[in-house]
Amino acid sequence: MISFIISLTLLVLGYFTYGRFVAGVFGVDPSRPTPVKTMADGVDYVELPSWKVFLIQFLNIAGLGPIFGAIMGIMYGPAAFLWIVFGTIFGGAVHDYLSGMLSLRRSGASLPELVGEELGSKIKIVMRVFALVLMVLVGAVFVYNPADLLAMLTPDSLDRMFWIVVIFAYYMLATLLPIDKLIGKLYPLFGIALLFMAVGIMVMLFVHHNAIPEMWEGFYNHKADPEANPIFPMMFVSIACGAISGFHATQSPMMARCLKNEKHARPIFYGAMVTEGIVALIWAAAAVAFTGGYDGLQEYLGGNSPAILVNEVSKSWLGTFGGILAVLGVIAAPITSGDTALRSARLIAADFMDIEQRKLAKRLAVSVPLFVCCFVIMLLPYDSLWRYFAWCNQVLSVFTLWTLSVYLARHNRPMWITVLPAMFMTAVTVTYIFFAPEGFGSLLIDLLGLRTAYTLSITIGLLTAFGLGTLFLRQRRNLSPTPTLSE
Repeated sequence: MISFIISLTLLVLGYFTYGRFVAGVFGVDPSRPTPVKTMADGVDYVELPSWKVFLIQFLNIAGLGPIFGAIMGIMYGPAAFLWIVFGTIFGGAVHDYLSGMLSLRRSGASLPELVGEELGSKIKIVMRVFALVLMVLVGAVFVYNPADLLAMLTPDSLDRMFWIVVIFAYYMLATLLPIDKLIGKLYPLFGIALLFMAVGIMVMLFVHHNAIPEMWEGFYNHKADPEANPIFPMMFVSIACGAISGFHATQSPMMARCLKNEKHARPIFYGAMVTEGIVALIWAAAAVAFTGGYDGLQEYLGGNSPAILVNEVSKSWLGTFGGILAVLGVIAAPITSGDTALRSARLIAADFMDIEQRKLAKRLAVSVPLFVCCFVIMLLPYDSLWRYFAWCNQVLSVFTLWTLSVYLARHNRPMWITVLPAMFMTAVTVTYIFFAPEGFGSLLIDLLGLRTAYTLSITIGLLTAFGLGTLFLRQRRNLSPTPTLSE
């Protein structure tokens, strides 16, 4: 329990110390008009209270990642706690805050446009396609698990397929309606449920504190097959939303269009990510405590899904009423990521096609093809969708971090705050792509064997990271401030 308390304290302190430092590096200007002050359209550029913007941002980025990802990731052992804490403070929160601020300074532009502004038009085209595919993939992936949980809580007649249809219909409405009409009204309720779940489970952790192993006890990979599942890079991709996730940078621009003052950006962007890290920390500890240890968790998940574990922990520790609210919070998290993923897809497509979105007919023209693509993708096996989403998500974080690094270099700011995370995540992602089965792993392992394939993969990953880092450092002096983003 001492490890848990230390980790929790570090996350909170990270917000007040490193978060303040990062905000100072970028440079906050409370007197500068935000996009909603100059471009209000009643649909996407809608001024919302800061507390609502925080809850929307938090629920957008939460998804199943800080819950299911943390449960799956803690099976790698105590290293998962370190990644959640330091990944959140120095990686994810910096990534989310700076991408949100960058969008604020460019009229709420979507991520591909920001990337293109810094890395060039060719990269912009790639990112437009990549981001659209990822957003549609997120919309598809985040339908299944909430549908499963809802089916558990309702009569047999309301089965999984029924809830899939209901959730997808909600996605369509949330994508098309003005942001304050549905999202702005429902998210506070969903947020209360999710935060109740987190606080309730955390309180019960103190009751069951003896069941939580300390970080220094058994500090090794607890996966059943550690050679096939090495901590680097597998754990760093398994725990994404609870540490750093490229998906978040696609959501920040949406809230940048609703933020009324730059001074609220740190609590909203950096703070929401720290809150998500806390949720991930709570569920990682709860999973181990409830099942009696790392081995018990391995055995439990060998025959059950994380959704079953979430349901049992909530009911056992919080009682019937509390359990229902807690599970509803877990249901709300993926749904509120799926709907805003499709909304982000609409905004991304509208930005690069230059189609204004005031009229419903034009929103439909952009959205209907996205809905069709999402539905088709939903027909594919869920396990395959999740695996490819995982590494595509981290590829996006790599692009975002290098974009932010270029921006800071252009403006003579301390760029190491993004260059170091960019190099690390480049090494993680490239190694994963070459080693994991959903990348080139199966082919390399068949040809070279497990150990050789891993050595080659990690070598390629490290060389790529240091190569990009060296190239960046050599070119940084040739970078001039971007006119549209200069201060």
